[in-house]
Amino acid sequence: MAYSVSTALAIYFVLWWVVLFTTLPFGVRSQHEDGEGAPGTDPGAPVMARMGYKLLWTTLISGVIFGIGMWAYHQGYLNIERLSKLMGLPF
Repeated sequence: MAYSVSTALAIYFVLWWVVLFTTLPFGVRSQHEDGEGAPGTDPGAPVMARMGYKLLWTTLISGVIFGIGMWAYHQGYLNIERLSKLMGLPF
């Protein structure tokens, strides 16, 4: 049984969002930490979020994780029988 294209895209989509929320806090400095805050803004607001870099890193990291997962699936490491036995479920 092989993945269909829609299943692979759905897995990648969910993985991409999980990796995005994981990478969001890296490299962010708040106005309080930086010492430069605009009047009337929250001191915890980021000075520069650098979202372009975060989106690029998210795409690269999720692509590598997805590729490793697909390789493991095609090698037979991630099949339903093995995973159900690992979790103690009858197949």
